Amino acid sequence: MQAEISGTEEAIWTAEGTKKRQAVQGMFAEIAPSYDRINSLISLSLHHRWRRFAVSTLQLSEGMSALDVCCGTGDFMIPLRMAVGKSGHVFGVDFCLPMLQVAQTKNQESISLGDACSLPIGSNQFDAVSVGWGIRNVPDIDQAHREAYRVLKPGGRFASLDMARPRNTILRFCSELICLKLVPKLGALFGKATAYTYLPKSTLRFLTREQLSASMESAGFENVRHKDLLLGNICIHYAQKPGGRLS
Repeated sequence: MQAEISGTEEAIWTAEGTKKRQAVQGMFAEIAPSYDRINSLISLSLHHRWRRFAVSTLQLSEGMSALDVCCGTGDFMIPLRMAVGKSGHVFGVDFCLPMLQVAQTKNQESISLGDACSLPIGSNQFDAVSVGWGIRNVPDIDQAHREAYRVLKPGGRFASLDMARPRNTILRFCSELICLKLVPKLGALFGKATAYTYLPKSTLRFLTREQLSASMESAGFENVRHKDLLLGNICIHYAQKPGGRLS
């Protein structure tokens, strides 16, 4: 049974460890039916383009294998499948069953329950690992990066796509004003005001670009890079596990 949201987004801020995991899990269980519609409205459907760009950094080719961590409703798995072709393999893992149930309506891929901080997967299994808008919500970002590193084959690539705060002061002010005021109102139209108050605020408490890069490097990744999208409101971090494929 999914964990229940305690009633306010503050519960997610104050919770740690298992309680944090349960609070976030319950929140995503609640918004699963409307997640795709609201996500497309907020991003003007640009999130599909951003995912395709993220997949391009993984340098996948026909027959390779890819894992999407925190796969949610499965949108990242679609460009991953296109990249690896019919002979390749794509897998998805998420800890929220209602989100996975939505994902199964649009994918024929292998999808299973699993935690980003403790993946139910053997080491050195995949050519690529992706995560979209997921690292921000895990209880231990460093551990999630270590797990992504562990399941990659030597030379495998990792890409993480998430929210960011624009570096420009004026752009940051305007962006945060829009996100903190309009996004919760949009969520309220779908009866999800609590979740869509938490999600914009989570960006304000998220690691900086440099801190995320440092976490990935600490996990063992090399060639860690990042690229801003949408005037710095979105950022993709990508890196490689040493060995195997050429950089």
